[in-house]
Amino acid sequence: MATESAVVCSLPLEGQMRYAGDLMPTIARGLRDQGWSAGSLTDVFVSMGPGSFTGLRIAVTVARTLAWSVGTRVVAVPTLDALARNALGSDPNPPHVAVILDAKQGRVFAAAYELKAGRYECIVDAHLAEPAAFLACCPRPLAVLGEGIHYHHPAVADSGAVLLDECCWWPRAENVYAIGRELALAGRYTLGGDLLPLYIRRPEAEEKWEKLHDRLAGQREKKSGEIRPARGLGHS
Repeated sequence: MATESAVVCSLPLEGQMRYAGDLMPTIARGLRDQGWSAGSLTDVFVSMGPGSFTGLRIAVTVARTLAWSVGTRVVAVPTLDALARNALGSDPNPPHVAVILDAKQGRVFAAAYELKAGRYECIVDAHLAEPAAFLACCPRPLAVLGEGIHYHHPAVADSGAVLLDECCWWPRAENVYAIGRELALAGRYTLGGDLLPLYIRRPEAEEKWEKLHDRLAGQREKKSGEIRPARGLGHS
């Protein structure tokens, strides 16, 4: 929860598997603690991806619900931009930052940033990549942050980049607010009905289904090719 000038309340959720059931009650609790009504909400800043498919769907659904029910305006904040801002707490601030999130199957959601005038500006947009190839293309000196480090530590270590402290790897509501506020002041709102998660890749279930479908189709073609027409009966 925030006013026009600062975050006044930040409430953590208990666990990833409970996000769907906990998010709206947590918002209600935050409003109650501040003595605010739901109707007093004016803007919702939502971290819109890339990231967890389930988490993004829940966040976007809640943002759209608030837009429809109480008329809040919505700002879509790129998740990796908000994470890059975590590096501003380092001493000194690294000149270049790479943010990586695990995308499974040996890949990462990745983006690169450069420090300019006290803020991190994106120089490589968020995309799906192999971690070693992505890090090799980033400018030096380079610092890396993001939970993808846990899953791709060998590639990060081999890159020669500096690992920022683990406290910088995770999303912070304060940074979603800071970027969201900048976008709001620039008038960069998204209509609730137009708000969509930034997935970059398809859900893993769809990718698995496609591989299974292709494999079964290949097996059917192989079997059909093995069938030979029956020979005609001879006459004595």
